[in-house]
Amino acid sequence: MAAPSPGPELADAELDRYARHLILREIGGIGQRRIRGATVLVVGVGGIGTPAIQYLAAAGIGRLRIVDDDRVDRSNLQRQILFGDAAVGARKVDAAAAAIARLNPGVAVDAHAIRADAATLPALLDGVDAVVDGSDNFATRLAAADAAHAARVPLVSAAIGGFEGQVALYRGWETGRPCYRCVVGDDPARADTSCADQGVLGATAGVVGTLAAVEALRAIHPFGEDSVGKLLLVDLLGWRFRTLSVPADPACPTCAG
Repeated sequence: MAAPSPGPELADAELDRYARHLILREIGGIGQRRIRGATVLVVGVGGIGTPAIQYLAAAGIGRLRIVDDDRVDRSNLQRQILFGDAAVGARKVDAAAAAIARLNPGVAVDAHAIRADAATLPALLDGVDAVVDGSDNFATRLAAADAAHAARVPLVSAAIGGFEGQVALYRGWETGRPCYRCVVGDDPARADTSCADQGVLGATAGVVGTLAAVEALRAIHPFGEDSVGKLLLVDLLGWRFRTLSVPADPACPTCAG
């Protein structure tokens, strides 16, 4: 998949806003213009999605497409940092869109208050340069992974629980690269364990959601080492960050062919 077009030169206000990006050799003007020209789909406006959205908006992503059919609950506020008390009861995508407008009015927002599933995701991927999946159930994660793979859009998949999390970038259509199903298999009926069941430290969501934003930016304008084929494991109880190599599964029904 080609990187987004850099587009026109940055305006004076953009030069000021993104000055700390511009002086990074790995990003610079071309990278910032690619970020501005990119569209990112965020699946799930929750513990992972909200910090990812916040940093992607601050980075100057041209368009954020967000999808979630839920409403803000008071129990969300401990980790879903785009929301405050005034947002309780509102649709998450609407509250997030309002927060993005306050944070960076230069970012366009497509808000979809629908369920992300195999029927809805393909259309949502039209024109998208990267997907951040922070959904809270396995069926949605599989649907997002399958749709991103079919559209050949880089997928950043992130998950949290308790004091732990994981993040990985997938481009399984590339030779020798794993897809999401290479790692998790094919079992949409497996039992999910939610944050409501096991709890989660709010800052864990912030750490993992922010890492997911980094990976989305890397997918749009490559910098540093390519992280495809690596699974980052975060253990905040043990204060450990580990990276595992994830090979492609030669028998994977999704990408082996």
